[in-house]
Amino acid sequence: MNKVVGSADGERVILIDGVPMSMDDCPVRDVLDSVGGKWTSLMILGLADGPRRFSQLRRFIPDISQRMLTQTLRDLQRDGYLTRTVYPTQPPSVEYKLTPLGHSFLALLRSLVQWSSENHTAIRAARAAFDAEQA
Repeated sequence: MNKVVGSADGERVILIDGVPMSMDDCPVRDVLDSVGGKWTSLMILGLADGPRRFSQLRRFIPDISQRMLTQTLRDLQRDGYLTRTVYPTQPPSVEYKLTPLGHSFLALLRSLVQWSSENHTAIRAARAAFDAEQA
């Protein structure tokens, strides 16, 4: 059962599947905030088959801007999902690769991709029905 409860020190705590989590420092919110971005899942999937260079990732996600690609890669590196290796070539070559943490997230992400594929038609139909009722 999920519910909001208080703690002895007045901190707001939520029970998620029986696990108490601070409302102010909730690990679920923190992780979902970092991986829930528009490009994050595609970036992780783009690195699933092995390391890629920046330009390869840009081709993999053609509608991402260079700025957003750079920012998403930095965010994923900061959170420990990927590593960035610079090779001393002329010009310098940069390669991105999933870390063990990134691979563990990839396993979950693949389940979400499968679920999305199986349920997308039903979700779109529900949206259309809702929108028709609201009109």
